[in-house]
Amino acid sequence: MKKVFIINGGQQFAHSGGRFNKTLLETDQTFFTPENGYELRTTEVDQAYNLAEEVEKYVWADLIIYHFPVWWFSVPHKLKEYIDKVFTAGHRTGMYRSDGRKSDNPQVNYGTGGSLDGRKYMVTTTWNAPETAFTLPGEFFNETSVDDGVLMGFHRMNAFLSLQRINGMHFHDMEKNVTPERVSNYKELYLNHLKTTLTNN
Repeated sequence: MKKVFIINGGQQFAHSGGRFNKTLLETDQTFFTPENGYELRTTEVDQAYNLAEEVEKYVWADLIIYHFPVWWFSVPHKLKEYIDKVFTAGHRTGMYRSDGRKSDNPQVNYGTGGSLDGRKYMVTTTWNAPETAFTLPGEFFNETSVDDGVLMGFHRMNAFLSLQRINGMHFHDMEKNVTPERVSNYKELYLNHLKTTLTNN
């Protein structure tokens, strides 16, 4: 069976309740079942967790999926805390050995010390920003995609562990113009994305 570890980075804070990220996790739980050939473990950063157990989940998994809303062009603070703590605990305990450089030539090979070779990861994000903010000339993100812009550092972070990226999804206009129809449509699109993407990975 393929082993899947999902991190829900949604949290309750100010006007955000993390509801759509919870919906994605619930969708995962209907898809990643033993009947479909999967073992599933999950973590919600809004709940208590044990660092050694979280490191073990990374080492155990074949596929790691992150769900999170983008807050001020970054990850929510509890997800950032989770990453800082778990990645630090993962040093020489299965996630990464070093930064990859050797003392005799420290100018090269940075970022090649990861221990999770052969594993993959996927990211979904939710935004208040509409998709057109990334695609139209003159709009806020200068025609730069989510993955090439705001998430560049997040992708490099996972590459540092030697994880291989597979295509994720980004869900737009989930605050100012969110509707039940938009949520339902996005949920269906995500389920179809899982079916088509994981068939090829």
